[in-house]
Amino acid sequence: MRTQWEISQDAFDKFLAWLDPDRELARTKYETIRRKLIKIFLCRGCAVGEDLADETINRVIRKIPELADSYTGDPAAYFCGVARNVHLEYVKKNPASRPMPVADPPDQKELEYECLERCMDKLAPDNRELMLEYYQKEKQEKIDHRKELAARLGIAVNALRIRAHRIRLSLQSCVENCLQQEAG
Repeated sequence: MRTQWEISQDAFDKFLAWLDPDRELARTKYETIRRKLIKIFLCRGCAVGEDLADETINRVIRKIPELADSYTGDPAAYFCGVARNVHLEYVKKNPASRPMPVADPPDQKELEYECLERCMDKLAPDNRELMLEYYQKEKQEKIDHRKELAARLGIAVNALRIRAHRIRLSLQSCVENCLQQEAG
């Protein structure tokens, strides 16, 4: 289902500007929209909810030159329409993949996401950005991206791995504490 269209930095910047002129607010809106799209696809029984959410966002980014000047209203509503089409295409291509076993109750997953968000918000801005950057891409792109990230930070790739590991351990501990507090 993945589109072969590459998103340029310029296209992504225009997309963020369309979401909100304030870059930080645009980033927050983007993360919220992506999280909600993933949830929509997973609730509809799609095993590849993240991929479908990314495909939806890519399609919207492609339409930004047309949308930026003419679209009025909440951008999140536009995403839902595109997500509907992406879901219909997915179901047509994968009719047998509809039933999906539920690993955890939806409430548990939602609680885990909320705790993760709270813990991410507690991180120093540099560490938060590092974690968001570190876990992007797949396969060879991920390797190349991490090399570029290490070079930008002026550290070795192994030092980057160690730094990300330490931050991930603190996040894991924070999330576990949050879940215990919510349960108790």
